[in-house]
Amino acid sequence: MSRQVSRTAKSIVAFLALTLVASCGTLPRSGPNKREIYAGSVINGGDAFIVSVNPRVTAATAVTPALGFSSEFRNASALGADTIRPGDTLGLIIYENVEDGLLTNAGASASLIDEVQVDSAGMIFIPYAGRLRAAGNTPEALRRIITQRLDEQTPDPQVVVRRLAGNGATVSVVGGAGAQGVFPIERPTRTLTAMIAAAGGVAISPEIALVNVSRGARTETAYLSDLYKNPSMDIALRDGDTIYIEQDTRAFTVLGATGAQNRMEFETEVISAIEALAQVGGLNANLANPTGVFVFRNEPEEIAEAVMGRDDLTGTQRLVYVLDLTEPNGMFDARDFIIRDGDTIYVTEAPIVAWNRSVAAIFGSLGQIRSAATTVGG
Repeated sequence: MSRQVSRTAKSIVAFLALTLVASCGTLPRSGPNKREIYAGSVINGGDAFIVSVNPRVTAATAVTPALGFSSEFRNASALGADTIRPGDTLGLIIYENVEDGLLTNAGASASLIDEVQVDSAGMIFIPYAGRLRAAGNTPEALRRIITQRLDEQTPDPQVVVRRLAGNGATVSVVGGAGAQGVFPIERPTRTLTAMIAAAGGVAISPEIALVNVSRGARTETAYLSDLYKNPSMDIALRDGDTIYIEQDTRAFTVLGATGAQNRMEFETEVISAIEALAQVGGLNANLANPTGVFVFRNEPEEIAEAVMGRDDLTGTQRLVYVLDLTEPNGMFDARDFIIRDGDTIYVTEAPIVAWNRSVAAIFGSLGQIRSAATTVGG
């Protein structure tokens, strides 16, 4: 009788265990499988368009950050190191080729006009020459202007102009520079890259360094690497400019059957899907399904329409891009597909992994069942 009870108990426990495993829905795993992702597509009643990556899709989605300086910044001429500015104090000596000159005292051939300050409007006043614009001119340019004005009053005047005091033009360098501070615009440091070099270069990776230039109420941004690739981006500086160097904050997330699951920052200005996977150690050889590499992204309307070949979409669209690394051109497509800020890359598990997990769960449960049944049956 006890043996019959033991067999009955084992059968009941085994049946309950198998029923539990079969009805549990999903076993522990890193995320949805390939079939479940496709089930969420628009054609299946979901809210995401699922698109296989090919050269046409790669070209339509190859959008990189539109950074760079405007023509107003790029066309500004280099500022002279000796340019006169409001607040500067000037000294003038005027020689007249007559015994009784306009500005000279009796018996003197020269007149010293000392400590002429440039007012906030950039102007100075010289007797018989009138009110003149000094700011923006070099001492040599101002000398010619004064000479021309006085030449109408006295024959062949000779003028000497020199700056007595004044800090000259300066810029502020802050952020991720080698040295932060206020630096003068001098002959060797009239351009942006020269000033950055004078400030000790950058203390962050040059590949992801952003250079912001604030001029008045306007701020424009460019990648540091672009300043060297495109010489027109190496703009001339202006008095009062602020140069702020910061690290690129763009990032993407990698999940699923990869070497690591993490939020990753961009290590270069442009990064491809292959490079993004490489940053986390590539696919997990024991888990990954190379036919199911997905990129989840919210696409602007115009890009979504280009990808889908439609003109009836409205607003931002959810797109899921599929990369099959086993296809003949799969690796090339992944190499050319550009990852953008905020993307989520998800690698599905191979079907055999789910099968092995189910088998392990069943036989693991059966082992526990046998132990329990033995205990129950005595």
